Amino acid sequence: MMNWQGKRYWIVGASEGLGREVAKKLSAAGAEVIASARSDDRLKSLVAEVGGKASYVTVDVSDLSAVEAAAEAVGEIDGVVYLAGVYWPMKASEWDNKKADLMGEINFLGGSRVVGAVIGQMVKRGSGHIVLTGSLSGFRGLPGAIGYSASKAGLMALAESMQADLHKTDIRVQVINPGFIKTRLTEKNDFTMPFIMTPEAAAQEFFEHMNSDRFKRSFPMVFSWVFRLSQFMPDWMYYRLFGAK
Repeated sequence: MMNWQGKRYWIVGASEGLGREVAKKLSAAGAEVIASARSDDRLKSLVAEVGGKASYVTVDVSDLSAVEAAAEAVGEIDGVVYLAGVYWPMKASEWDNKKADLMGEINFLGGSRVVGAVIGQMVKRGSGHIVLTGSLSGFRGLPGAIGYSASKAGLMALAESMQADLHKTDIRVQVINPGFIKTRLTEKNDFTMPFIMTPEAAAQEFFEHMNSDRFKRSFPMVFSWVFRLSQFMPDWMYYRLFGAK
């Protein structure tokens, strides 16, 4: 178990759902939390709710200059957790460029911008903690997931590249790949979502992984096996099982 007392963590995407619950977990463990998202009102209510040493900085992660300004306002930190994300179900035959662009912009490029804005101080200091949020949908392309699967796969690959570069340093890199979580994003789905979790239960899994020395965690465990094993399937088998019916 990590000693969270006195640690400063920047939580990006903290206004709703999983991000909000992770911020509360870290605060309860003794960390100082700096919460970020676009919604000023929701961040204010989160800071009031956690009660510990907490503050907020609004940021639009689609804007590089805004991210860099927010990172400067946040200052020296021990760790950053990227949880910002947007989602719309989308089939290739129903492509919406605006929504697809936003998923790539927020889910992948936003994470890259945030890491790029803080990693310099970690490298200079020789320590730090970077946590990115992937998805089980990022292991392999899924039907109806144009934009989302690709953006999460990109973020997961980004984490893997950072780990390859930094695994011999004291900068810890972690990636966490959840399945379905009951939020305003998954409310858009019109299909059955197996093993769907509450944000509180998912945040507990998230927090446990942050306390570990492992690089990657995918959950729920049994559900994650399906996605991880699918990577080893030949194409003809994968698309017969997972492709659109």
